Amino acid sequence: MRNLARFPIVAVNAEMVLKAIEAMRRYRLSFWHSLIVQAALRGGAAILYTEDLQHGRVIETLAVQNPFAA
Repeated sequence: MRNLARFPIVAVNAEMVLKAIEAMRRYRLSFWHSLIVQAALRGGAAILYTEDLQHGRVIETLAVQNPFAA
């Protein structure tokens, strides 16, 4: 937990939900994936590690990487 506590916490607010809805339509993502992407962008992440989105895809300034890809 101490290691995780070093990361910034991004609170979800109405603005982020609206941006997630826009991203959902623009990038053809589910709402929940769009919200994760928006939180990562707001938190200043450069890479989003997930197996649920297309490996190598770039969404705005966020690069998607599957940590299990060969």
